[in-house]
Amino acid sequence: MDAAAVRFGSYPPPLRTLVHVSDTHLLGGDRRLGGRYDTASNLQRTLAAIENLAVRPDAILFTGDLTDLGEPEAYAALKAAVEPVAARLDAALVWVAGNHDERPELRASLLGGAPTLEPVTGEWDLGGLRLLALDTSVPGWHHGDLDDAQLAWLRDVLATPAPLGTLLAMHHPPLPSHLPLFDILELRHQDRLADAIAGTDVRGILAGHLHYSTHGMFAGVDVSVAAATCYTMNLARPALRVNGMDAGQSFHLVHVYDDTITHAVVPVVDAPTADFFDEAWAQRMAALSPAERLEAFSRKPDRR
Repeated sequence: MDAAAVRFGSYPPPLRTLVHVSDTHLLGGDRRLGGRYDTASNLQRTLAAIENLAVRPDAILFTGDLTDLGEPEAYAALKAAVEPVAARLDAALVWVAGNHDERPELRASLLGGAPTLEPVTGEWDLGGLRLLALDTSVPGWHHGDLDDAQLAWLRDVLATPAPLGTLLAMHHPPLPSHLPLFDILELRHQDRLADAIAGTDVRGILAGHLHYSTHGMFAGVDVSVAAATCYTMNLARPALRVNGMDAGQSFHLVHVYDDTITHAVVPVVDAPTADFFDEAWAQRMAALSPAERLEAFSRKPDRR
């Protein structure tokens, strides 16, 4: 019996699983971001945590700001670090451009293509789940936008529904931020994106950019923002004093079901962890009848 497939509750196993990573901000050479953050080491810790999950995701998705300065050597280092992990997990690898990326260098050093300024877009069929990568980067600027050609491509693809629906991956999330000045860096002309996805099979939007995990709704669609691997925003401070901290790095584990999609925040941390639940426990529980299982685990002890 496969203990991982044991079902005790109402939901069957997820139809598809994705790993959502964001904002690696790699630099070329042995340099720290802002002289403070070891982005290469933080990425390696993240990749080790992903492999330690012991799951085989359908895709590993990076939602932008892959490098901090768009350096070719930084893209090469990212490629060398991530591609072997994706290969070992037999997962599709999806790169999304962010405002710190440079399209020509990304295309040449990471994708092995021509170094053009064309938006970096893509489409993946993950066993009936369609994943579309949009490029919200605006060359020379930090805010986001989508041009007419990209929106036309999006409309054309979405004209035909996918069996398990569609997820959009982009860097700039179409959500508000409570942090001062973050609105300067947001996605512009969001109404045009809302119009493009209205009435389609888009089930969710996966994004980054903010360096903290958050969630909201846009045009009736769930938006999930993954925090960064490089550094995160210390939201425990008052809004005007929020700055980056070398803590709280995480990625998202995305599970796609028939009627819902969940986004679990997975912390990248080495901390003592109990071992109450394991495969042996699942095997013991699976061997019990439903009534015995309820008695053994669900009922609270009598504390009278």
